[in-house]
Amino acid sequence: MYLNEFLLVALVHLLAVISPGPDFAIVIRNSVGSGRRAGLLTALGVGCGILVHVAYSLLGIGLIVSQSVWLFNLLKLAAAGYLFYLGIKALRSQPQMLDGEMSRRPPLSGAKAFSNGFVTNGLNPKATLFFLSLFTLVISPQTPIGIQTFYGFYLAIATGAWFCLVAVLFSHARVRRGFGRLGHWFDRLMGAVLIGLGLHLVLSEWLKRGAQPL
Repeated sequence: MYLNEFLLVALVHLLAVISPGPDFAIVIRNSVGSGRRAGLLTALGVGCGILVHVAYSLLGIGLIVSQSVWLFNLLKLAAAGYLFYLGIKALRSQPQMLDGEMSRRPPLSGAKAFSNGFVTNGLNPKATLFFLSLFTLVISPQTPIGIQTFYGFYLAIATGAWFCLVAVLFSHARVRRGFGRLGHWFDRLMGAVLIGLGLHLVLSEWLKRGAQPL
């Protein structure tokens, strides 16, 4: 009975998850810089972050956030601040001693890698808008809460699986060696991307309001 709705949810999610964004950037950075384990844990963090959006969408809090301008702007600023923090850390990357072709850098702990993915996704205001639209426009209000919860777990698992695939690809030895030749310049490039994404969050709202203060 709900197969068509589920397929529509899956298609919309697929188109959204494969588009580059903060999640994609942080998974690639950790996979290349710290290896497969860190990349996979970052991907799992992103997947678990999806459950935050699912939870407040089911509870109706997402609607409150979308209707409260100051609260949504606060979420944007928090997300932008976190991306700035990650980006500045990456921009400060220094050349490391080489071991063969791979550069040696301080290992990224499992908890840190996971939290990078979780917080990056959990604070993403675009994800807030996506899930709000999904649970109000695509998923029927008449759909039982149990079915909606199933959709939510599917979205979390599918997101985690996609980014695990990205992590496996970019943590491959040949790929890492290729990026490793760039050394700290790759970190700085990814830092610039993260800062750019943070600026986009802030400036998009600023321009939308006709250059008025947030």
